Amino acid sequence: MVAIFGFVPVLLFLALLFLLDSFKLVKPRLLVLCLLYGIAATGLSYFFNTWVILSTGISFESLSRYVAPIAEEFLKALVIFYLVAARQVGFMVDAAIYGFAVGTGFALAENTWYYWNLGTDFSALLAIIRGFGTALMHGGTMSICAIFLIEGIQRSSPAWRAGFIGLLAAMLLHSLFNHFWLNPLMQTMLIIVILPLALYLVFMRSTRHLQQWLEVAFSSEVDMLRMIKQGQFRNTRAGQYLASLKEHFAPDVLLDLYCFLSLYLELSIKTKRNLMLKENGFPVILESDIPSKLTEFKQLRKQIGKAGEMALYPLVRMRQRELWELNQLEN
Repeated sequence: MVAIFGFVPVLLFLALLFLLDSFKLVKPRLLVLCLLYGIAATGLSYFFNTWVILSTGISFESLSRYVAPIAEEFLKALVIFYLVAARQVGFMVDAAIYGFAVGTGFALAENTWYYWNLGTDFSALLAIIRGFGTALMHGGTMSICAIFLIEGIQRSSPAWRAGFIGLLAAMLLHSLFNHFWLNPLMQTMLIIVILPLALYLVFMRSTRHLQQWLEVAFSSEVDMLRMIKQGQFRNTRAGQYLASLKEHFAPDVLLDLYCFLSLYLELSIKTKRNLMLKENGFPVILESDIPSKLTEFKQLRKQIGKAGEMALYPLVRMRQRELWELNQLEN
């Protein structure tokens, strides 16, 4: 019965984060993947840390303070880097939840190891410290890493720099926790108070930003697509800009740019529409022609190349969030 304190709190916290995702950005299958990967990362970390101790003779205290935080956070972060590269993460909300899921899996496996090896010595106090303190720390550091990564990318920072800053922050916080400069119970209490508040503020900020982005971008994209379909696009500033590109591109390429813009607007509007439907509890609309349109869009993107994308940059910016949008339709 005592062991419950070592496992349940972090799972409940993960479930709470999932329920706070009002736009349903998090995919359950990816959440399970992150959880399982976190468990696997625990095994890899165990073998690496054991090898370091046997090879160098370093003390367990030094290992836990300076080596384990680097190795463990790096291994945990690999799946987050993959999800971002695969355009499966679009906002701080889903980044934080996926990151916490990885840390949850890691903590569950680690606490299972302690429970298995300590047996009756796995006291209620130890279970509380590990369940409310260490487990939430593992989830929190990876959430912070994921938040830094996606926020940096959305601010047009190079992905490697954003990832490095996020990973460094996670490693430093982990190392600070393992120094135990405070009483373990006091340290656990601080995590219980600070981590939920910090993530709640992040969620509120990200949700507000997402709502603003949906309202502004959806309205402007609908207006632009309507003007295109009504043949009035040329009279707009965007249309005049696109017409001015004829001095730099051949007619067939200019036609591809026009089709690319029109198709992107249509697909982007449908993605935003589905996000708003999910937020309000309605089922999403999935048209049968979406796969063919996505295929056509990808082909057009290849045809216009980087030069075409750069030329359309004032109208369409194919960044992380835009690519994530299209990926939502594809999935």
